[in-house]
Parts: sequence; structure tokens; C-alpha cells
Amino acid sequence: MNARAEAEMPFYFGPERALFGLFHASATSARKAVLLCPPLGQDQIRCHRLYRQLAQALVAEGIAVLRFDYYGTGDSAGDSVDVDWDRCMADTAVAANELRTRAGVDRVFAFGARLGGSMALASAAQARFGGVMAWDPVLDGQAYVAQIDAMQSALCADGQRFMVPRKPTDGAAQWLGFAISANLRQQIADLHIQRPPAPTVLIDSLSPDAPRHLNGFEVDAAMIKSLQPLTPWDDPRRLEVAVLSHPLIQAVTHYVREAA
Repeated sequence: MNARAEAEMPFYFGPERALFGLFHASATSARKAVLLCPPLGQDQIRCHRLYRQLAQALVAEGIAVLRFDYYGTGDSAGDSVDVDWDRCMADTAVAANELRTRAGVDRVFAFGARLGGSMALASAAQARFGGVMAWDPVLDGQAYVAQIDAMQSALCADGQRFMVPRKPTDGAAQWLGFAISANLRQQIADLHIQRPPAPTVLIDSLSPDAPRHLNGFEVDAAMIKSLQPLTPWDDPRRLEVAVLSHPLIQAVTHYVREAA
């Protein structure tokens, strides 16, 4: 087995071995570890390469990393319609403990983009995270649902994608190409995330005029780190374009490296 294969080990874990993970071992004994909490749906596809680049950057700093898929997503068992927010939170806690075991450390940080950031924040106590970095997390579920619904409607009417515009009913149970159950849709709409007890950084790369829907989430200036370039999460024209950000990788790596 070559060094690269040893450093990036795919495996199944959790109850009934239903969760897929990719463990990135550091070349030296790790003192810290980071769990990368993926977003859902189209954002997960767009962030896939960035998550891998981030994992490699962290490993180069001697920090062990676990990438994983929630039940019903990616290479884990289940289908898109099976995705459940509470199960995702439980999966995150299971993944954090798996990372502790494999890395041989107790201190695990979490990083997540969009709904992955929301998941990292919401599960921080259950997963016993030593710190959370959330990149443009969804804090107001109702606003997010309305936003994705609007993007779905724009997608159906996009003449660049469809020769004949699709009817809104054609994608009624979809969000940007991914099946969305009524249960998960309602769970996201009902999101009300409390500030976790763990040290938290909110990485903000939204445009200056974009609304910040905090939904009661307690924020102070020290928690916010502004990031350039801005990220076009909500631009329908960029749905097929990967989200890449070297400044993001540098910011997360620096934060974990310097964390006391």
C-alpha cells in the first residue's frame, strides 16, 4: 500500500456500519483532530474538492482529519429521502468519537460549510467539540427554505438548462436536483440553533448586502471572521461550479493550529 492510500483510508463505521468515512492520518502523532461536517444537497457536491484540500492542509500541520457522510448522503447507506436532521446530529457525534479513536486524541474540532456549519454548531455539545468553525452557516431555517425554494423555481424556468421549462410540480419534492422529504424540509425550517459552549468562529463570505439571518443566535464581533473572495452560494448560474477558497483553507488551518 502506498503512502497516499495509507494517509487517506476509506471505511464504514457506526451502527450497522452504515456510515462512510475517509480518515486522513497525520504523518506524526496527532495532538488535535478535525471533523469535517459536510453540507447537504448541491452544496455537498460543490464543496467536495475543497473539503479534500482542507483535509490535506490540516494533515500537513500534523492534525488528523475525518471526512464522512451522514446517513442517506454520499457513500453512506440510505437514500436522499431518508435524510433526517436528528439522525445527522447523531451521526456527527458517532463520527467525532470514531475520529477520537482513530487519531488517538480527545480534542476534536469541527468545521462545516452552510448546513454543515449548522450541523457542527447544533451538535457541538453532543459531539464534545473543542471548537467549531462554521462557514456561512444556516441559522434561520425558514429564510433558507424560502431561498432554496426560489432557486428551485428559477432552475425549473431556466432556458439554458431546459429546452422546455419544467412545471413547478415536476420538482416539488426536490431541492436543486436532490430529493427532499417533507420531514427534512420541516426540520430545516424549524432550525433554531443556540450558541454552543465550545469556542466558535463564524466565517463570513456573504456579500455585504446579503441579509444575515441570525434567528436569535448570539454573536459578538470576536466570533466573526470576514473572508474574501465572496462565495456565490445562492447564484443559480453557479450551481455546477465547485466552491474553492484557499483563504478559507488558510483560515481554518491557522485557527486549529493556534488553538490552545
